[in-house]
Amino acid sequence: MAGRWPHLTVYQRFESAVALALSLMISVVIVVALCRLVIAVVNGLVLGALNPLDPKVFQNVFGEILTVLIALEFNHTLHYVVAREQSVIQTKVVLLIAILALARKFIILDLHETSPGQLLGLAAVTLALGATYWLMRERDDRLPPQQPQGQSEATPTNPES
Repeated sequence: MAGRWPHLTVYQRFESAVALALSLMISVVIVVALCRLVIAVVNGLVLGALNPLDPKVFQNVFGEILTVLIALEFNHTLHYVVAREQSVIQTKVVLLIAILALARKFIILDLHETSPGQLLGLAAVTLALGATYWLMRERDDRLPPQQPQGQSEATPTNPES
């Protein structure tokens, strides 16, 4: 990144700086969330206050774990922008993060307190995100594979041909 910095436009530098700042903030949030999760789970198991077989406890613990995983995935995406491997965040990755967030929502959902309308809404959003992701993947599968830089189409990839 440092070697390419002089060649970047002002906006590309701005975009990289913002992505770096966001990445640092999310990293702090991830570390704090992980520490709190570890302390809560260890204290709960050691003191016996946390029964892992209780469905409500299971929902809460795995909801918190998925929250940390969502933050990690989002941070990983920002690292591509900082390293200038991607100029913008890829839509497919955002869709996957949204699907992961919905999976978290379904895990922590209390069916006794959720109305049928809310369930229908969550199901519709899940279906829409899944269909959108599938359509984008289908489109990407139809695109011709990109040639590595420095290799033209006439350059044989098989040395025996």
